[in-house]
Amino acid sequence: MTITHLVTHSGGFHADELLSSVILTRLFPKAELVRTRDKAWITPAEGRIVYDVGGDFDAAAQIFDHHQRPNPLREDGQPYSSFGLIWAQYGRDYLRAMDVPKKDVEAIHDSFDRGFVLPVDLVDNGAVNTSEAGPLFSGMTLPVLLESLKTVFDDREEGADDRAFLAALPVARAFVEAQIKRKAAKFRAEAMVMAAIEAAGEGRVLELPMGMPFRAGVEKAGADHLLFVIHPRGEDWALTTIRVGDDTFDNRADLPVAWAGLTDAALEIASGVPGAKFCHNGRFIAVAASREAILKMADIAVAEALAE
Repeated sequence: MTITHLVTHSGGFHADELLSSVILTRLFPKAELVRTRDKAWITPAEGRIVYDVGGDFDAAAQIFDHHQRPNPLREDGQPYSSFGLIWAQYGRDYLRAMDVPKKDVEAIHDSFDRGFVLPVDLVDNGAVNTSEAGPLFSGMTLPVLLESLKTVFDDREEGADDRAFLAALPVARAFVEAQIKRKAAKFRAEAMVMAAIEAAGEGRVLELPMGMPFRAGVEKAGADHLLFVIHPRGEDWALTTIRVGDDTFDNRADLPVAWAGLTDAALEIASGVPGAKFCHNGRFIAVAASREAILKMADIAVAEALAE
């Protein structure tokens, strides 16, 4: 069936139908986006997808509203917004349209659903309040930021709401596409990290061909023996630590205390390595002029870490 119209409600907008529009306009770029509350438009019809309006959820009929009672729920009982409903129906097609490899589609679909779609669903349904992020960050959540692009209350110029929606659409698209691209990149990186771990054997230092996300691959491989990572960085080489978790800055091992905050000649003297160029005061990254120099620094860091 050819989709000719994408229909959502008029007036002010929320993040859920805006983000739904990101998905649908990519999949159906020739379809006309209609914002209305006209009963004739928000009723299912051939060639039409209706979302966040219409008082019904029926995927077969291409209507995806969540305001009715009973409202559509996930298997775990958490409520859907229109974004969650659209993602469940069209998310995999969207990922394929984004050239996500077939083998990664399901995993990225689920990861994006948990980490990006579900929070939007919960906020839209009032199941979570953005104030739970704390007073400093409550205004910085994605739903709040996207909805801040709405017209102000006293802008009553004809078409103002529609113009604001269309202006907000590329902003929302940028967030969605960046998240998907980063997730796809992490999967590519994981494959490279796994190969590097195999090459490292029982060594304590993992050498990568470039800077990339590596901790997920290290943990997936169960490579608990690894302490540090090295990789080229432009014309230099970097030595980095491995954090023990996403929610902490604690590392499996830190770089030597004597290197902290030093650069160039001072670091060469402290480390005894010609070509040593920089060590962060936080002792989580150091830089050297060559692979040979960074390997020497890595050996020193490993020896000191094992001696503790």
